[in-house]
Amino acid sequence: MATRITPRILAATLASVPMMLSAHAEEAPKEEVAATFENAIKATKPIFNTRLRYETVDQDGIAETADALTYRFRAGLETGSYLGTKFLIEFDHVEDIVDDFNSTTNGKGTFPVVADPNVTELNRFQLTNTSIADTTITLGRQRLIMDDSRFVGNVGWRQNEQTFDGLRVTNESLGKLKIDAAYVTRVNRIFGDEGADAGGAAGHWTGDTYLFNASLPTAIGKVTGFAYLIDADEAAIMSTQTIGARLAGKKPVGDGSLSYALSYAQQQDFGSSNADYSADFYMAEAAYGIKGFTVGAGYEVLGSDNGVSFKTPFATLHKFQGWADKFLVTPPNGIEDVYFKAGYKFGDVGPFKGLSVLGFYHDFSAETGSSDYGSEIDLVASAKVGKFKLTLKYADYSADAFATDTSKLWTQIDFAF
Repeated sequence: MATRITPRILAATLASVPMMLSAHAEEAPKEEVAATFENAIKATKPIFNTRLRYETVDQDGIAETADALTYRFRAGLETGSYLGTKFLIEFDHVEDIVDDFNSTTNGKGTFPVVADPNVTELNRFQLTNTSIADTTITLGRQRLIMDDSRFVGNVGWRQNEQTFDGLRVTNESLGKLKIDAAYVTRVNRIFGDEGADAGGAAGHWTGDTYLFNASLPTAIGKVTGFAYLIDADEAAIMSTQTIGARLAGKKPVGDGSLSYALSYAQQQDFGSSNADYSADFYMAEAAYGIKGFTVGAGYEVLGSDNGVSFKTPFATLHKFQGWADKFLVTPPNGIEDVYFKAGYKFGDVGPFKGLSVLGFYHDFSAETGSSDYGSEIDLVASAKVGKFKLTLKYADYSADAFATDTSKLWTQIDFAF
């Protein structure tokens, strides 16, 4: 039976740290050790950020229009380093002000889903040690983002982010090669621990999960190899073994620059899965930027086999395949996503700092067969005013043979210090 890392276990671990490190402390004068500990306390930094967001969803087939006004407070602290170790604790509180939406836990099934349920949770609780040269070890509840978050991410767009309970080790002692490995026993999903109790999506998944990522910068870009072995006891179909590689780079071309990315992965069933399949993932993207303008195009495919589709259960899914979130679960016949993007960075305009706009057009179809799923237009504008970040965002999905027409609009204010 897998060991579950819980706040109680982590608290006990934290309490034992002074004893585990006492041998090292005894080698230094007591005055020096005391001064180091005092400096670590003095170097403690607060963590505080808040977000206010209004989201509205108009979805064909659902009579009501969702209106969700929610806020999030995130607060905590991180100590300075003592014997090479830092401690971080952070809490999240998410609550609605206007609740005319289906949060997945509030029982309002007559409204479209806005997956921001009310939660008050321990978001992060971790020890980070850097006493070994070129190595960082993090134990506890933590944020994990690997590469572009296509396979492992924190789902940061939602009010309650996704975190992971486990042990992570990164090492850069082999020249430019970076090794990033994690053992995870529990994934704390965006729905909160009350999700399953309220009949909604499971608030957490447990199981023995192994994440491995190794990257090396080269003349043509950063080359990454990865192996993600995910076991989800509460969602057996999501138990997957994914092995692949990625290349991402950027080169000057004329007065601008060309960025590009290529990736391939192969996936099959793993752990508690009762499926039997082998499916492929591949993508190619290129974008050219010059004088504030950016234009680009991409092609991404998640295949299927035996009626079972390629899955990315730990991904920041909102970032990919359209912001209307129609493909959070890949259809049984897989998906092909052909997309184009264009943007412009205005810079500072009056009180607005870093004003930028970006738009996408997606065309979705089945990877197996000839079904046209639909298309989508996504638009976003963002800027800063002082310590406030302002975001206006829109998604419009037009259905052909998958799901239904859906439009979403967000207005958001973030504040952090």
